[in-house]
Amino acid sequence: PFLSAADRYITSLERVKARVGVPVIASLNASTAGGWVDYARRIEAAGADALELNLYHMTADPSRTAAESDALDLALIAAVRDTISIPLAVKLSPFYSAMAHFAAAATSAGADGLVLFNRFYGPDLDLESLDVVPRLDLSAAWELRLPLRWIGILRPLFGPGVSLAATSGAQTGLDVVKGLIVGADVVMMTSALLRHGPGHVATVETQLRDWLIDHEYESVQQIRGSASQARVEDPSSFERVNYMRALRSWATPRA
Repeated sequence: PFLSAADRYITSLERVKARVGVPVIASLNASTAGGWVDYARRIEAAGADALELNLYHMTADPSRTAAESDALDLALIAAVRDTISIPLAVKLSPFYSAMAHFAAAATSAGADGLVLFNRFYGPDLDLESLDVVPRLDLSAAWELRLPLRWIGILRPLFGPGVSLAATSGAQTGLDVVKGLIVGADVVMMTSALLRHGPGHVATVETQLRDWLIDHEYESVQQIRGSASQARVEDPSSFERVNYMRALRSWATPRA
């Protein structure tokens, strides 16, 4: 029988759960409110230990306000939360008009954690056919700066009951350190594993351990959040001051 992509995903989830002994977090992106709720229920039934809602959409309708768009997303989070009992994370884009406000509202709607940030893959143009074509570029290390900024800002606003995950740009164990010290509970990594293979996980773990030893820390708990906005010497460095300092840091390359 014909299986949709969603059905194949759930079948794969069941197979993975049967073969591994670690928690499995499923990810869901749907197109209708009913679809979100139905597949969230099915994913939980398939054995997922947690669910990530991947809020990947463009608000391109000029008649819809930011407030209306936010309200739809929050209602979706609440509907899924009412449907499942497993932990619920929400993967956000960086394009909400008032990020800190929406992040807080998402947790009030039922999100147990936030994943920052979703990478929006922009379309490209084929200049021969004039067609709009997809382009997928793996993330680069500089892309980690945006989640670092916002996790550093949000960490002091949320208690330990809200998890924060950094995603986009993490390549090495040192990148993981950066995520942890601004307050991330976890640093996610995909592009580096696609480039270097699953064995890269061991390399990253070694780099993280070496950094902790070199700086005389005994665990990641000791560094987590130690450089969040509430704990750095200049909290404004997470906001406009960083922009000004970045401009002054530029030096014209020598010929």
